[in-house]
Amino acid sequence: MTLAVKPNIDDLRDSPAIHIAERVLQDSGDADMFIVEPNVHEHKIFKLTDYKIAVEKADIVALLVAHNEFKGLKFRDEQVVLDFCGVGVAN
Repeated sequence: MTLAVKPNIDDLRDSPAIHIAERVLQDSGDADMFIVEPNVHEHKIFKLTDYKIAVEKADIVALLVAHNEFKGLKFRDEQVVLDFCGVGVAN
């Protein structure tokens, strides 16, 4: 999951993605979650993960912001990819 309010910026103010991430984390129990924000290096609430590592390890990928880094990513056949921002999913 990503956090920025718009693609390719580091502005997280009033981002709906933050609220989504908080809710998913609340409801996830002890599941491993990867929060990704390629334009921010650290966050005071969320532990951020490099997007390449997150895509490599995740079973389910939720794309919430169309950052350039996500365009053209290859996903494994068994991964569930939820593209909520129109990045275009390639397998």
